[in-house]
Amino acid sequence: MLRLNRLTDYAVVVLGAMSRNSEVMTAPYLAQTTGIPQPTVSKILNALSRHDLIVSMRGAGGGYLLDRKADDISVADIIQATEGPIALAACVDGADDHCDVEATCLMRGNWNRVNTAVADALRTVSLADMMSFEHAFPLPENNPQNEALESGNQPT
Repeated sequence: MLRLNRLTDYAVVVLGAMSRNSEVMTAPYLAQTTGIPQPTVSKILNALSRHDLIVSMRGAGGGYLLDRKADDISVADIIQATEGPIALAACVDGADDHCDVEATCLMRGNWNRVNTAVADALRTVSLADMMSFEHAFPLPENNPQNEALESGNQPT
């Protein structure tokens, strides 16, 4: 199973919280708002700042701001900031790992097509898309839970 690490999932949550407000936000505030432990939020903020997804502001009114609009931050950007290059197998371009049979493998280089397709797909989904209920899976017709979900309430 292909699975992103928890830090990436949390990074999407933190960036989502930041995208709802254009004010400077501190790590403690983001931790309180998201329910993610403050040391983890700080680690995420450092990674996102190093990859130019957010801006760090020092001083008494300091904190963090998105460096660009949520529409301009892709899921691929977030993954690369928290996990490094998108590489599905050890033999794809940009992978940090090396396979023991890489020199004789018949599949060498062929994983690049798959890796490129996945990376391209992740580039088409923005943070704004992740935050939008409209982009979620369509609700079934005539479902009594639709009204509650569309209003942002949890169904009973």
